[in-house]
Order: sequence, then structure tokens, then C-alpha cells
Amino acid sequence: TAKVIVFIHGYTNCPMQFDQLGQQFYNLGYNVLIVRQPHHGLADRQTDDLTNLTAEKMVAYGDLIADLAQGLGDHVTITGLSGGGVIAGWVAQHRADVDQAVLINPGFGLKAIPAPATLLVTNLVLRLPDSFSWWDPRNLDFTTGGPMGHAYPRFSLHGLAQQLRLSFAERALAASAAPAAPVLLVITTAGDIAVDNAATAQVVADWRAHGANVRTYEFPAELGVEHDLVDPGQANQKTDLVYPKLIELIDQ
Repeated sequence: TAKVIVFIHGYTNCPMQFDQLGQQFYNLGYNVLIVRQPHHGLADRQTDDLTNLTAEKMVAYGDLIADLAQGLGDHVTITGLSGGGVIAGWVAQHRADVDQAVLINPGFGLKAIPAPATLLVTNLVLRLPDSFSWWDPRNLDFTTGGPMGHAYPRFSLHGLAQQLRLSFAERALAASAAPAAPVLLVITTAGDIAVDNAATAQVVADWRAHGANVRTYEFPAELGVEHDLVDPGQANQKTDLVYPKLIELIDQ
């Protein structure tokens, strides 16, 4: 086809996160590729397999999907959400055969960790035995599935620290060189309580300082758009508002 779009889901989610949005792009004539990240999307949603996730595996995954996309369309767009946005940024930094990289609420930093302490906390977590935390400790009964029956209800602290490892490497590269991808689009949410938008803004500023073509868009806080603005299974979702805007921004 003339265009192919690759979607990279977020940490602890799976390809179902982008299923409905991917269908809309397919209806527009795109080939659509949604490949699960390593150690994600397993049938046992309370698996401990996320403890095996590493930054190196995320890099290899990014290269793999960029390779696969080359055979599916003439114009290649790589799009990632949250932790997937960090992978999309890494691909953008290294792959000139990707025509457009789209980073949606990328996890270059976390709201829960003060920016100056992020590196220290990451290193400390990786030195300690791994542990798992619940995304929503008020609701521990995930046996029946529910609206988010495709995502993991818990996350590995090591896995999250590995995502931050990759973000540190990507931020250092952005500060030193222009990305290889010719066009970048960075989308944020003003009311995001999960990731640090200031860290994302610094990456954008560094890319632009090296002459990169970076477009940005931020969903205003008054719209109430949350961090995971894609998965229709999320509570308080506004996909009827978000999907048309994402399509408008990406399909240019």
C-alpha cells in the first residue's frame, strides 16, 4: 500500500490497545501492524514474565517492527504510546527508512519520581530484587476480564526501570544528534498524571536544536484526556474526541 502505520502499545498492555484505532487507519487505506512488545500479551495476565524485559530487548523489538514495515507500505509511520513512545523515539533516532515517527505521551520521565532523582531511583530499583505493583490496588479481582481484560493488572518495577534506562539513552542521543527519521510528531496531554511532560519537552527542544522537523500537539487540560488516550477499555475514555484528532495529525 502507499502507507503503513505501526502501533507500539504501552507498558503492560498489548496489541488490543490499538485495535480500534488501527481499524480506522486500515479503513483509510493503510496497512496496519501491531506487534506485542516482548513479555507482553500473555494469556496469564498475572504472569511474572515482565521481570525479563530489558532495554536491549525493546531496542531489538523496535528494529524488528521497523524492518517488517518496509515490506508493507511505501511511506512508513511508527507510532508509540507511553513506553511504546520511548521505543518509537529510539527508532526515530536511528532509522532513516522510517518516514514519520509519532510519540504519544512518551515515558521519558515519570510524574511519580522527581526528575533529579530519576536516575538514582532507576539504578536502585535494578539493584534490588524485582517486585510487582498493582495499577489499581482497589480492584484486585481481574479473573473475569472486564473492560481491560487484555492488559496486565500488575507491573514489574524492574521492567519499568528498564523502560527508563532506554529513555536515558534516548535523551542523551537527542541531546547530541538529530534523529534519522525526517518527520517527527510528539503528542502530549496537559493533564497527564503518569509521565513527565517536561522531560518530553526537553527531548523536543534538543531535536529542534539539531534542525529536526518536529511537530507537536497537546490535548488541553480542560478536555479531560488521560494518559492512555487510546485504549477504549480505559475508564473516562474520550476516543470519540481523540481518534479523529490523532488521525488528523498523523495522516498528513
